[in-house]
Amino acid sequence: MFLIIARTFKEGIHNFWRNGLLSFSAISVLTISLFIAGVLFIVSETAASVLQDIQDRVNVSIYFKSDVEESAILEVKKELENYSEVKSVEYVSKEKALETFKKNNAGEPTIIQSLEEIGGNPLLASLVVKSNDPGQYEAIAEYVTNASFKEDVRKVNFGKNREIIAKLNRIISEVKKMGMTLAIFFAVIAVLLIFNTIRVGIYAHRQEIEIMRLVGASNVYIRLPFIYEGIIYGLFSALISMIILFFAAKYGTPYVSRIIPSEDLVKFYLDNIWIMFVLQAGIGAFLGIFTSIVAIRKYLKI
Repeated sequence: MFLIIARTFKEGIHNFWRNGLLSFSAISVLTISLFIAGVLFIVSETAASVLQDIQDRVNVSIYFKSDVEESAILEVKKELENYSEVKSVEYVSKEKALETFKKNNAGEPTIIQSLEEIGGNPLLASLVVKSNDPGQYEAIAEYVTNASFKEDVRKVNFGKNREIIAKLNRIISEVKKMGMTLAIFFAVIAVLLIFNTIRVGIYAHRQEIEIMRLVGASNVYIRLPFIYEGIIYGLFSALISMIILFFAAKYGTPYVSRIIPSEDLVKFYLDNIWIMFVLQAGIGAFLGIFTSIVAIRKYLKI
């Protein structure tokens, strides 16, 4: 059995090299398809990480009117803490808000000077509410706008955060759709090219196949080289795709870091290299085997 596998695998490699330009074309297109799939994986995982980071920073900030007593705000804090969707509630006094504002704008002398000219503390006390799940913020904001203490509230800051998350989700969704469409398009072309390559190989080997039949070679022995050939197309394409992905990650990181400073695509690539390779090799090998079997059934009548 091992001898049969070794011989048929060797014959599959021989067929692969002998097809020359057809093999090159099939691998090129399949590589593009797998590369796009790899980019999609990186984009999806990176976007999910960024979105999670943004969601972790999201909150509902409730700003109270300047004449509302601290004791009343703390009562509201207790009420919100009993709300099932709420994870935590932080009270930010006027003094703390002013201190944070000055710290965040320490490098802006014009802003600090303007604040000093105003005199006093123009900032409002607030409650910063964190939810158990990002999808619950809208419910919390709605609860606040209809609560018994709504007359004490100056504004609820959540709309902008909601718009940012919704916009990011739309962009990620569109990128995934476009990438998936391109990957499928090139995969279909690659399948057609592999199919045609196997067909040509079967035609070129027709005399050898006839001789093997006459000497009693089994159907498995005759078919296996073409199946191995399909696997080789998939594995070669996956390997080349991974190499291209590495360089894309390496040279793409400086551009991505301008938008997302914390993202290092090379580190992400190295951390997930085996997952991506197994996925790409699996997809490539599956497409190669599937196409080979279809071509064998159609053109190899044994």
